Amino acid sequence: MTGDIWATLQQAWTGILDIVAKIVSPDWSALVLLIPLAIAPLVFLYLVMSGGRWTLFGITKPRPRVRWEDGPRALELDAGGAPVAPIGLPFSLRTGLVYPSGTARSEDGEDLAVVCPMCRVERRAQVPTCGSCGLVLKVRQGMTVARPAGPPPGGAAIA
Repeated sequence: MTGDIWATLQQAWTGILDIVAKIVSPDWSALVLLIPLAIAPLVFLYLVMSGGRWTLFGITKPRPRVRWEDGPRALELDAGGAPVAPIGLPFSLRTGLVYPSGTARSEDGEDLAVVCPMCRVERRAQVPTCGSCGLVLKVRQGMTVARPAGPPPGGAAIA
């Protein structure tokens, strides 16, 4: 009876030592082969999360509200109520209108004026080159100018 107990205890002790040996000194080649299986789900989760965030941002990002200006608009006025000539755009002080780029005459045939963006000298809009500084003011007709529709939601803009 004593021999059987000692043999059983010896087998149990050997089993415990085998388990501890696998924990203390594992088979490193097998563990190295498992590294990609542990990292792949983390990389996949990162890609899904970052792609989801960019998609969510693209859907919910704030967009400016604009109205497209096709024709002439009114001249801006300064604090004293005098009209302010726009730089680089054709305008008429008689009618008080600013016209789109490339317009040389108003609807009633009046010659429009333009202020040179470089030297701030006023000239006729029909002349493409500034007589003072030599700047050639050519704007392609394909461009469209947009103005904000109003102040941002929640009040006026921060000054």
